[in-house]
Amino acid sequence: MLTNTLKELKPTILGESLLFGLLGRILYADLDKDWLDTLIRDDVFSESPFGAEQTETRHGIELLQRWTNENCGGLETPQFKALQDDHLHLFIGLGKVLAPMWASVFFSEKKLLFQEQTLQVREWYARFGLQAEKINREPDDHIGLEMLFVAHLASLALQAIEQDDENKLNEILQAQRDFLSEHLLRWGPAWAKLVKQHATTDFYRGIAHLVHGSLQAIAETLQIEMPKEVRL
Repeated sequence: MLTNTLKELKPTILGESLLFGLLGRILYADLDKDWLDTLIRDDVFSESPFGAEQTETRHGIELLQRWTNENCGGLETPQFKALQDDHLHLFIGLGKVLAPMWASVFFSEKKLLFQEQTLQVREWYARFGLQAEKINREPDDHIGLEMLFVAHLASLALQAIEQDDENKLNEILQAQRDFLSEHLLRWGPAWAKLVKQHATTDFYRGIAHLVHGSLQAIAETLQIEMPKEVRL
């Protein structure tokens, strides 16, 4: 039987699953005007389901709510073009990529892709029956994929709670701690800071603050000591 303390984690883990899943999809998927219009129409950024007490999270929600309100009638062509331009300059680059989306760039002295971090993350996915959609064509250590993986682990933790399986729940929570400590917490905050520094739209500035806040919150929730942060 799960203890009351573990059962009380359910709303937190659900919020974590929702937020990391949303952020992962935003960061990994191509910009889609129809989906963005749906986020605006549903007022998805009115509040955060996880980490709402974090200053970074609150600031991210403020920026995203302002962006939502300014586009409440749907994204017009100029506003969508601004997002496309911001995405291009931040993550693809016209020359230097301002905020690379792959962990290996942060850990490789020569800023290369498909390095040791990529293979380590691939092994983590495989351990839980997952494989990157574009395996061998795009590095597995994309920040969006890593956020989605954390969300997947949260969904497995919720299943363990529903099944009243304390051993399985503890196993999943420990997997989250290990993955976050070894990977996402080591470079995710540095990535978020680069986006905050260089983004020109409230949307991407807000997403960066929300990513930073979500990482701070999950470290507190799982009692993870923040690892030393890598920098480009």
